[in-house]
Amino acid sequence: MTVRKTLSIKSICNMEHQQFIKTIEWDMMDKKTFFPLSMLSSFSVRCFLYPLTVIKTRLQVQRHDQMYKGLWDAYKTIYRYEGMPGLYRGFWISSFQIVSGVFYISTYEGVRFLLSRYDADSRLKALVGGGCASIVGQTIIVPVDVLSQHLMVLGYSDGRKDSRKLFMNTLGLSLDPTRTKLQTTIEIIRQIYLRDGIRGFYRGYIASLCTYVPNSAMWWAFYQLYQDKLHAILPIWMSHLAIQCIAGTLGGFTTTLLTNPLDIVRARLQIQRLDSIRQTFQILWAEEHLRIFTKGLSARMVQSACFSFAIILGYESIKRVSIKEEYRSKIRW
Repeated sequence: MTVRKTLSIKSICNMEHQQFIKTIEWDMMDKKTFFPLSMLSSFSVRCFLYPLTVIKTRLQVQRHDQMYKGLWDAYKTIYRYEGMPGLYRGFWISSFQIVSGVFYISTYEGVRFLLSRYDADSRLKALVGGGCASIVGQTIIVPVDVLSQHLMVLGYSDGRKDSRKLFMNTLGLSLDPTRTKLQTTIEIIRQIYLRDGIRGFYRGYIASLCTYVPNSAMWWAFYQLYQDKLHAILPIWMSHLAIQCIAGTLGGFTTTLLTNPLDIVRARLQIQRLDSIRQTFQILWAEEHLRIFTKGLSARMVQSACFSFAIILGYESIKRVSIKEEYRSKIRW
């Protein structure tokens, strides 16, 4: 009797497990609810985790360990000489990325929806959708990236001898601590335009595509892959949202390990104003050799894990909140 009861419970659970919606598709959501909440979620995540982006960028563009010895040393040193504003340098410019985020996620979901008409595999849909979304997103956001990265590495010396090496000033700006953030940003825009014209704001565009298109495509593909694998090995009562967050974090780790050298080349090309991807890679190899695979990796791994977890937690939660009424009974948290 007990065995039959156990089998009955398992069969019911299996039926429920098969019936619930694993992936909320584009046509299942109310866009009026989805878009505002998505932008709010993206801004909140960036607000809390932005210091990791600043630290990662500074670690990537330094030569050897001339400024910082690692993730923790970079945090302590930036906070010591520049305070909390140093960890949020360039934040308001970077926050415009939430606009490109709307186009990014719309492209991703739209491509997946189109491919679903041809019964494409879920991983292939994620791969192609992530790549297309990144092309659209980078085309919009590269100028903002260029500006925000110049602001990130532009620290201010407090006059002491040991603090003068803790900033980079590739545009040769007059570093006046009394200058407002807006004035500094306007001066950076002016200097870039005077030196390179409009093209200066798209410096490193090809490098950005070479970095973020495969990064985005692989992240979404690995996210789908890890979801499938985790569903196969974890108990059926496990929270679906928890599985998605774990899958997103694992996807972030995997893509970070595979694309770290590309991200360093992109950052250096945009900030140090080098002429080409090839030249940047040659200089980087001459300076670092095999360390290009680990340079800034700890900061990027922490950043990627935190961002991946937080973005998926917000994104998938918002999709559940935004789902149309007829599908609500089939979703599972």
